[in-house]
Amino acid sequence: MKISSLRIKFFCRSFDLRLYLLSKGLYESLGYECVRLTDQSADGYFYTMLKDNSCDIAINVDEDCFITNPDAVLSLVEYVIENGIANAGCPDGGGAVPRGANPIVTNPFFNIFDLRILREKFSVNNVKTFDYLMHKTEMIETFPKEMLYEGRKFNFDRIDYEPYYPFFLWQANNTKTLYLHSKRHQDGWTTMLYNHKGEEMCRHTWLARFYSVPSFLVKYWQANAGKQKQRIDSVINESYAIRKLEKPKFGFGDKFSFFIDKIIRWMIKIPQRVAGWPKKIKKKIVAKQK
Repeated sequence: MKISSLRIKFFCRSFDLRLYLLSKGLYESLGYECVRLTDQSADGYFYTMLKDNSCDIAINVDEDCFITNPDAVLSLVEYVIENGIANAGCPDGGGAVPRGANPIVTNPFFNIFDLRILREKFSVNNVKTFDYLMHKTEMIETFPKEMLYEGRKFNFDRIDYEPYYPFFLWQANNTKTLYLHSKRHQDGWTTMLYNHKGEEMCRHTWLARFYSVPSFLVKYWQANAGKQKQRIDSVINESYAIRKLEKPKFGFGDKFSFFIDKIIRWMIKIPQRVAGWPKKIKKKIVAKQK
């Protein structure tokens, strides 16, 4: 089936309007609808995609993920469709990512989702009741071991590293996943992701939460993070150079809108975080008791 017959959308869970526009500038010319999802929970935005019945194929791109080769992305979309794959993405451990988490889970900085396949079996209850421990041995045995790079950390026992883990563990057990290879950028953080043909598709910088945070505060938040804005801007410049595109220039009005948007995002995010504290505290108590 040709992708021209399917309804394709880009989705981006976004907190920083500036980063979103810079990321979007590298794929909006493809002509597909671009959806910015703000104030979504770390797992809820997958459910938002699944509820969008005007979309068949979702291309999920983080706001700090920059597409360097759209043709490679579309080639992967075709491959996913032709091979009945529900999710194509990067393992959250074992590869060239700065995390040593569960590789069965694909980190959602970039995914191709065939929503038609996922909708056949998906329900929030199915995700909540899925028992990973019951299926863990079989899932580890069938995981492609070539994705576990020599010297890279991973942990198949991690089931609660991120709020979206239950969704991806359920998905990996119930539908077909294509795990993608990656390489580490020379900056030591950025992950370069490749499609099924070994063609670079995008670069994910990580640590976007520090993009607009003053550097003197970053060290109190995450000691090893360092200054991130300069590094992320460098990757953005590289990505636009690779595409031979001019990076968007923002005027005073744009910068003012970025500021207002961020104030709104914080006003919503802080109460959401506070509301989640009881659950996190309970989780820590239960973990200590085991």
